[in-house]
Amino acid sequence: MAHLIALPPPSPSAKDLLALLHERIVLFDGAMGTSIQDRQPSVAEFGGPEYEGCNEYLVLTAPQVISDIHEGFLQAGSDIIETDTFGGTRIVLAEYGLQERTIEINRAAVQVAKAAAVRYSTPAKPRFVAGSMGPTTKTISVTGGVTFEQMRAAYSEQAEGLLLGGVDLLVLETAQDTLNLKAGLIGITEAFQKVGVSVPVVVSGTIETMGTMLDGQEV
Repeated sequence: MAHLIALPPPSPSAKDLLALLHERIVLFDGAMGTSIQDRQPSVAEFGGPEYEGCNEYLVLTAPQVISDIHEGFLQAGSDIIETDTFGGTRIVLAEYGLQERTIEINRAAVQVAKAAAVRYSTPAKPRFVAGSMGPTTKTISVTGGVTFEQMRAAYSEQAEGLLLGGVDLLVLETAQDTLNLKAGLIGITEAFQKVGVSVPVVVSGTIETMGTMLDGQEV
């Protein structure tokens, strides 16, 4: 028998976003990863050669680089900007020895994005921040090397950091495995209960040319 889970109340900004969605279509920003590549951050901006390529670390080592990207999308008219946290789980950050800074990185990423969103918000056009939660570098069904519980815990920790930063919604994006998604949704629910607030959750999947996700699962 299924058990219903009582979620904490939505944050005030989440309520504002849900109200806006009843009025009009809202626009997301563009891709953070390629935007960072276009700016070609230096090794020093990454915090040293051992962190080169860890885009998420830039929110601590070179936050102005990320802020400038956010501002570009806001100037173009985006209603929602996504945090620089696509690889913000400890599963990915561990590849750079940064797993113990997971909460700090995700929280800081929201704060960088929030500061930009506030600067561009007006009563007629409020701006919002979405917490980006990518598929990690492992999938339970395809690559292995990770358990369901490890994936659930990793997503829960990332969601906690994003919520503590004051994110307006969460995006489980570029999904390639429905088991990863299930672990992510359970982890997010746990984070809601731990932090004591809930926000809307968006799920987006990657569909291959054959019409299925990477591991052959259909929509």
